Amino acid sequence: MNSAPQQGSASAERARNSTAVWRAADTAHHLHPFTDFRGLAEEGGSRIITKGEGVWLEDSEGQRILDGMAGLWCVNVGYGRERLARAAYDQMVELPYYNTFFKTATPASIELAEKLAAITPAGLDKVFFASSGSEANDTIARMVRRFWKLAGQPERVNIIGRTNGYHGSTMASASLGGMKPMHEVDGLPLPGFHHVRQPYWYGEGGGLSPADFGKAAAHAIEEKILALGPETVAAFIGEPVQGAGGVIVPPASYWPEVQRICRQYDILLIADEVICGFGRTGRWFGSDTFDIRPDIMPLAKGLTSGYLPLSAVMIGARMVEVLWEKGGEFAHGFTYSGHPVPCAVALENIAIIEEENLVERVREDVGPYLQQQLATLAEHPLVGEVRGIGLLGAVELVTDKASHARFKPEGRAGLLCRDHCVKQNVVSRAVRDTMVLSPPLIISRPEIDELIARLRRAIDLTAKDLGIS
Repeated sequence: MNSAPQQGSASAERARNSTAVWRAADTAHHLHPFTDFRGLAEEGGSRIITKGEGVWLEDSEGQRILDGMAGLWCVNVGYGRERLARAAYDQMVELPYYNTFFKTATPASIELAEKLAAITPAGLDKVFFASSGSEANDTIARMVRRFWKLAGQPERVNIIGRTNGYHGSTMASASLGGMKPMHEVDGLPLPGFHHVRQPYWYGEGGGLSPADFGKAAAHAIEEKILALGPETVAAFIGEPVQGAGGVIVPPASYWPEVQRICRQYDILLIADEVICGFGRTGRWFGSDTFDIRPDIMPLAKGLTSGYLPLSAVMIGARMVEVLWEKGGEFAHGFTYSGHPVPCAVALENIAIIEEENLVERVREDVGPYLQQQLATLAEHPLVGEVRGIGLLGAVELVTDKASHARFKPEGRAGLLCRDHCVKQNVVSRAVRDTMVLSPPLIISRPEIDELIARLRRAIDLTAKDLGIS
């Protein structure tokens, strides 16, 4: 990818003019997700991203940007994959669209369903397609309640999630999640959705060891089940590693205890793999990494490496038996469920992951190397904890290392650091006062070195802004 044009050159002038036009039109007509609309306009408008290759982006002014977030946790095989573009083109020429209503299917949707059944944990043999993680989890909320109704226990309607869990932005999927700012927008969660503490040892562990805290966090689920009445609880949902909640890696004691509790009270277990799936943790799925055996597993993001919108709900034998034998028509679905073009791209994306051994590469090479390099930030005076797994990482910014004390107001340090990352041409997301990373699985060791160096400079500048040395 070319370096930035020289100041004053004709190409630089054209870039500035194009950028100004695009920003003006963007401000005039485009409302961005999770954005202060007016605030963005007052800052001068959006940065316009025009190209991508490998782990690098380029903006409309020719600046190269190291993407430490793989888009939104999704561009696993990196940018610029001609094979994926060709797969989409070939499918569009052959059959650009047909639905999976009316007792029809397409070769691409069938072949992808078969492939997903083969690579996901044992027993997840049926697939329901949608277009996003939000739609997948919205589907799950309906499917779980329908399952219990057909099973003769219609009172099982309550679904338990976690504080700072993220499962999407529809009314139902946002209710599954535990993001308070999202709930405050429109009075969520909906009835029947409940939340318990997250397995966040650094922030909430107190004097407990990680092992003891992991069990305590799991027992919060049991306490909620008992408070609601076990006969009313349908399911528990959790991400193997909480992504948008701040890359919260649970203690090793957490998931075994969660599964024991779900079995004891006959609760369906939903493992949200939208972020963790397709190699991110060093196994095909986070459930493989943490030995989780879910009844239901939503997939998205890395399914197509973000090249086209697609999601899938993997469903285990217990649910399938009831929905299949007793269900009749499942009155739910989407125009684009099983759309042949993203299904074809997903098949090619999975083939790339397999051929290039990207899962093994994350587990044995770049994953451990990222964690090793991230650990070098732990001695920084602004850093309270560094944590991660595979190609997921988090750097907590604190005002006092010993007490884990946060800055006031919460999020101030994170926003400062994020803005310095922008100036350093590196993408790292701020979750409250935690800087998180999730680079493409193809990232090289030298690119990891550059990623950490740029993040370190941003943290240094943030410490200076905050008066910490």
